[in-house]
Amino acid sequence: MVVNEKVKLAITVATLVAATVLLAAEYRRRRRKQTSSPRSSSCYLHSDKKPQFGFKRVLADNSYSGFKHLKKKLEDGGDKPSNCHPYETEITALLENPRLDEFEFLRGGEYSLEMSDSYVWVETEFELKKLAETLAKEKVFAVDTEQHSLRSFLGFTALIQISTQEEDFLVDTIALHDVMSILRPVFSNPDICKVFHGADNDVLWLQRDFHIYVVNMLDTAKACEVLAKPQRSLAYLLESVCGVGTNKLLQREDWRQRPLSEEMVRYARTDAHYLLYIADSMTAELKQRGTEDSSSTDDKFSFLLEASRRSNMICLQLYTKETEDFPGNAAASSLIYRHLNGHGDNSSISLDPKFQELVRELCAWRDLMARIHDESTRYVLSDQAVIALASNHPTTPEDIHDSISQADESTPSAVICSHLDDVHQMTQHKLSKLDVILPLVLDKCLGTDGTCPISVFNYSLLVNFNTKLTHRSSAPPKRNGHNNNLKRFTRKTSRDLFVKKFSCKAPVYHNCRIYANDGRLLCYCDRRKLEWYMSRGLAKLVEEDPLAIMLLFEPKGRPEDEGNDFYIQSKKNICVGCGQGDHYLRYRIIPSCYRVHFPEHLKSHRSHDIVLLCVDCHEVAHAAAERYKKEVAAEFGIPLFVRRVMDSKEANGTECESTGGESEDAGVSPLHLRTAAMALLRHGNRMPSSRREELLQTVKMYYGGRDVTEEDLEKALLIGMSPHERRKHERKKGVSVKQENSNIVATDATDANGFEEGPPPGGDDVNEESSVVVDESGGDGAPELNDTQCNGNILHQQNSKLSLLGHGPHGKQVVEYLLKEHGEDGVRDFCQRWRKVFVDALHPRHLPGGWDVTHSGRRDFGEFSVYNPTKKVSTG
Repeated sequence: MVVNEKVKLAITVATLVAATVLLAAEYRRRRRKQTSSPRSSSCYLHSDKKPQFGFKRVLADNSYSGFKHLKKKLEDGGDKPSNCHPYETEITALLENPRLDEFEFLRGGEYSLEMSDSYVWVETEFELKKLAETLAKEKVFAVDTEQHSLRSFLGFTALIQISTQEEDFLVDTIALHDVMSILRPVFSNPDICKVFHGADNDVLWLQRDFHIYVVNMLDTAKACEVLAKPQRSLAYLLESVCGVGTNKLLQREDWRQRPLSEEMVRYARTDAHYLLYIADSMTAELKQRGTEDSSSTDDKFSFLLEASRRSNMICLQLYTKETEDFPGNAAASSLIYRHLNGHGDNSSISLDPKFQELVRELCAWRDLMARIHDESTRYVLSDQAVIALASNHPTTPEDIHDSISQADESTPSAVICSHLDDVHQMTQHKLSKLDVILPLVLDKCLGTDGTCPISVFNYSLLVNFNTKLTHRSSAPPKRNGHNNNLKRFTRKTSRDLFVKKFSCKAPVYHNCRIYANDGRLLCYCDRRKLEWYMSRGLAKLVEEDPLAIMLLFEPKGRPEDEGNDFYIQSKKNICVGCGQGDHYLRYRIIPSCYRVHFPEHLKSHRSHDIVLLCVDCHEVAHAAAERYKKEVAAEFGIPLFVRRVMDSKEANGTECESTGGESEDAGVSPLHLRTAAMALLRHGNRMPSSRREELLQTVKMYYGGRDVTEEDLEKALLIGMSPHERRKHERKKGVSVKQENSNIVATDATDANGFEEGPPPGGDDVNEESSVVVDESGGDGAPELNDTQCNGNILHQQNSKLSLLGHGPHGKQVVEYLLKEHGEDGVRDFCQRWRKVFVDALHPRHLPGGWDVTHSGRRDFGEFSVYNPTKKVSTG
């Protein structure tokens, strides 16, 4: 019996062990199958119904097409242009004629700081219409929004908080997404003031999701800016003005969830509930400061007016989708750059072309998956996971799963689990080029037998995605497809190299701020300028993030003196034409060959006409500028290039005044002169005598036919060089031009030291963003030129900083003619013509606020400016 019981027990244990092993094996098999071989029903979206998939219509989908703004009918029945703000007229009217008498936010001046437990939750169309009727009767109401971005590609507004003096309203914008336009008339009503805090993003989000445009706003963050408050955050104002604390970590909560927790409701109500009281307190302070700081009746500056103006400038912003040359390209470039910097000496992995190629493939695939599934790219695949996959080269789906888990310290996203096979093939380099495989992946997800559900977010992605890819190479097909592909590849490689070499290596605009000693904002500028003032004890630091200083002296120039808002607007580091932000170059709207000859007060470090452009937009703008230069040359009868040049010491004084053929044939082309001189200096002793004599004749034509020495050859070599080329030549030879010509040294020394010893660009006239201004003396021309020209020929006196191979002499003569015939008004009109050429060529939609074709550009110089005439005299 005992033996039988032991046998039975052993059999039972063995059965249990076997069953456990089989169950574990089946579990692993099913999990592997689920992650690596998804069927058509395996996409997580079939079971995970996201709230935004209930929207019947979205204004901004995940395709590559641009965003279409509201079309507003004009009084004559026509439509406003699509690139114009639909309410630009109303907002401009408020900027020109502000209604300062309406800034009475609290009726009766009494307001209880206690927030009751009652509020109105708005989730039906009837309730929303009722809210619109209530708000239409108000003179002012406060607004705030809560966004969700993690599980959405573009993000969407999940909640709007609106507060009047009597009630708090929480609007469920998820439930009411398709009818939110009911609130549009209220928000665009110029007779009702809307109070926001930090409204830059809120204004754009309301446009993106609902075509709601804010007209007439007071932004309490701008009021803080005008009052030079130590901080500008809403949490700071809540605590300092209302004595109320708030937990800003709740801002990162998932605002899609319904119902909201009590803590989230209280946080949402707090942000809007106290805004009216804060606005009332701050407008009172603005009025008081304006009264206290008015030293005379002629002082018309109003702190309240300034806060109102800056607030309504925000309303003029227009939402645009971010664009890039190829899906995921900007993210990939940023990742590779950061990884290179982070590795330091161990950057061999980052420099590996295969590593960089895989990073770009993963970022492109991630971008496409995010658009298809309406997820953020960081949810689909984090940056650290991309680097881990590109560095570790996992060989199996399980290894990929583990690499991502280790990099993120969490389970891979549902997108990865549903499409792990795509990632595996990319890491093994089994896929074709991206422009071939991405359409196949898109068809696999959204095609006839696609694995992923169609939604309002990805429906138009198919057509627009193909357009996006073919837009890069729209040339007609040729029989020799290999050569055609090679040309496209070569062009793309050249373009990438050009971008890498010449694009700005760091942000151009730092958006640091400079305040006057009375607290008025003077300009946004770069960090270098702030450091200059601080190092000389001319300013004090008032804010560290972002950096801001207050001057300890009275500046000469103020933005209101010029009547232009350009210099007191923050600027984005993006192409002003298309909005691309992954690379940009500086572009001078008014070519340097003209601008460098302008009077100092019309040109010195004025950044209005220096903008950022991507390579493609730069090419379009440059081509238009070159065409217009030819028109200018024809209009003024001044050739673009110097045809011949001759040493003035050897020229006959009457030669230029003659009208015969002799003056046309005198001298030599500056390019031929430089080439001949260089060849003779380098290879003269080794070249055939006939060739040497031919080149000597070319140089002799410059010197009037006389015999030339080696010293003459050295001087002739400098004729066609720009200042930069001359300095490079000097460093190479270890000599200075001053040994040959004192006039050249005098001008070059000023050029080299002008900014090292003096103040930063602009001195104490600070209405500029100096980081985009560079010394233009190394360009096509310079202010000093003592050459005489007739019929395109120049008698060269060797004291010019001009490069005779460029358009510098042409530009100098055009500007001299304008000043002589029309004075400075002629120069300003000339500038406006060039700005119009730029606008007509590019139709830029991202120009900084305040940029204007009619900008005057005039400025005065203060006490500390190196361009102050009295300072120049004393220095001399």
